[in-house]
Amino acid sequence: MQHYKEFLFLPLMQKNINIKNKRARFDYEILDTYTAGIVLGGTEIKSIRLGKASLSQSFCEFNDRGELFVINMQVDEYSHGGYYNHRPKAERKLLLNKRELKKLRREVTTSGLTIIPLNLFINERGLAKVNIGLVKGKKLYDKRETIKDRDNKRDLSRIKKSFNR
Repeated sequence: MQHYKEFLFLPLMQKNINIKNKRARFDYEILDTYTAGIVLGGTEIKSIRLGKASLSQSFCEFNDRGELFVINMQVDEYSHGGYYNHRPKAERKLLLNKRELKKLRREVTTSGLTIIPLNLFINERGLAKVNIGLVKGKKLYDKRETIKDRDNKRDLSRIKKSFNR
């Protein structure tokens, strides 16, 4: 009977969950990346496994005890959650080694860098993980350069495609 219940819910869940922060690579220059675990409740992980989460406008921040939290990450309420459902924009704790936390805190306080989540995924063991990046904000002319490079690559690929025909 247990296998029958699991079979009913398999079509609802996606196999590969990889939620990206698309604005991150455009707005920031990524200096270093880390993979962190994330503390989630029962309805939060179920909602993420359905692909109902967003990292846009989210960032990471240290609290007074030196713990790292992701702020403003949207995880939609689970449809079958009921009374014990989670808050969609709650602060969620990130899990890193003590050495990595000290290094990140030192970089943020001395250099004025920012920590942002780059993507949220489910690993092969079924645990939710977040790739976070130590970033520096781009200037307006850097963003224009990024747009120009992207347009040039697109035009070049069109030319190659038409030439191969």
